[in-house]
Amino acid sequence: MSEGPAASATTAPRIPEQVSNAAWETDMQRFAAEDAQSPPPRGGVVFTGSSSIRLWDTLAQDFPGVPVINRGFGGSELRDSTWYADRTIVRYAPRQILIYAGDNDLHAGRTPQQVHADFVAFVERVRRDLPKAKIAYISTKPSPSRAQLLPAQREANALVAAEAKRLGVDYIDIFTPMLDASGQPDEALFVEDRLHMNAAGYDIWQRVITPYVK
Repeated sequence: MSEGPAASATTAPRIPEQVSNAAWETDMQRFAAEDAQSPPPRGGVVFTGSSSIRLWDTLAQDFPGVPVINRGFGGSELRDSTWYADRTIVRYAPRQILIYAGDNDLHAGRTPQQVHADFVAFVERVRRDLPKAKIAYISTKPSPSRAQLLPAQREANALVAAEAKRLGVDYIDIFTPMLDASGQPDEALFVEDRLHMNAAGYDIWQRVITPYVK
């Protein structure tokens, strides 16, 4: 499925084909305001995707010396990051992009095959304008509140991991280290909603992701 041209002030994306929710425009305007107040460096490292990125308040401290830019937004899905790539990624001319998305997609009823296709579309979109930038995909995480999605997550992660290898994209497995001894999502890594992570969860992310950050 074509993701269409980049979003612009005069182009409204189709829902749900191109974006999951029109509300992301508010986040784009917030990013633009932040950029106007304090322009991020070019050639940095962009973290984008859904709320697990948006809520990573210690991102800069967790990657000292790395010019990180946090462009996570809401409960976004993979195709949202593709559509809004101009405004969350390309404008910063980053040397590397790390994306966490796919979790909300499956929760909303998209299939592992659709997540795979959306991953390919994202990589193609980024490489159109940033052919030399490194891309890393952070696997979906196993959340206690979405334990029923574990089989779909495993399937989607496997499809994306295989495709990432073919495309020369780093695949970062945070799914496995977030399971407990019984193979279920580790409750100790989450806040009360059992979906979003606490500091212990982000500690695992920092440890696992650090070797991939260029």
